[in-house]
Amino acid sequence: MNEDLFAYRKLIVYQKARELVKYIYQLTKLFPSEERYALANQLQRAAVSITSNIAEAMGRYSDKDKLHFLEFSYGSLLETMSQIEVSFDLGYINSNQINEVEQRVMEICKMLSGLRKTYSNRLPRK
Repeated sequence: MNEDLFAYRKLIVYQKARELVKYIYQLTKLFPSEERYALANQLQRAAVSITSNIAEAMGRYSDKDKLHFLEFSYGSLLETMSQIEVSFDLGYINSNQINEVEQRVMEICKMLSGLRKTYSNRLPRK
């Protein structure tokens, strides 16, 4: 199989995002059972969307399309953080856990911003 097909796996931002997904799943196991199909599920889907959109971006041929999916990934990252804040407000996670997520989100955010800038700079100027 073509090695380039899975080139997204080599991206550190993808690897860090996968680690965040795993952490989010560990956290949501601690949520009350009534949240299993509500906030917990929504939080899991937002986190998974980060990695999915990075992978999809790297599968696109044009820089414009790559940028488009990287922006979706960035949006999902912020959505994840927003839902973590709600989880904290509801008492489902503690201050150490929200701080851990925030640090991971900030690191991924910086990496995604750099990747977005790379592809943005390669687009033709109008």
